[in-house]
Amino acid sequence: MKKLCLLAVTLFAAFTVQAQDVVKFAPLDNSPVDISYFPNKAVKFKKTDTPNPVIKVTYARPSAKGRTIFGDVVKFGEIWRVGANENTEIKFYKDVTIGGKKVPAGYYSLFAIPEKDKWTIIINKELDLWGGYAYDEKKDVVRVSVPVKNVSDVIEALSIAFTTQGNVANLVIGWDKTTVELPITVK
Repeated sequence: MKKLCLLAVTLFAAFTVQAQDVVKFAPLDNSPVDISYFPNKAVKFKKTDTPNPVIKVTYARPSAKGRTIFGDVVKFGEIWRVGANENTEIKFYKDVTIGGKKVPAGYYSLFAIPEKDKWTIIINKELDLWGGYAYDEKKDVVRVSVPVKNVSDVIEALSIAFTTQGNVANLVIGWDKTTVELPITVK
């Protein structure tokens, strides 16, 4: 009887270990996903909060790791997904105006064409892309040229945040020693 119980426990353990080997979880990503909201405290933290998000940006945050980013890792004059992995997505919870053009509420992709002194920021209808490889210019909603601002301190990981000027939300993108701002008018 003891041998039978030992055999049963051994078989059960063997099947359990084998069943655990079926699921292969991905390792931690080198470019973790992050989210930036406008306004910054737009999500619900407590039961009594009444969130009022206007813009949400979901993006992967690659790190500089001592590399020259713009002009090297991210080529000048080429489409870039503004991040790593899947393309960056931006959600407008209400209609906004970018570069004088009305952009309806909804989900979009955020791309850029970096240059040394300016970037072309692109809001595009296509979603669920890996990088910029399948980017389709025909699906652009708006393109806006914005100046580059150089900063003295290195921004190690790509970062996206918002600043406010009246009814304008400035989408600020910073990485390495570069920042750009995209003005978004909120009604």
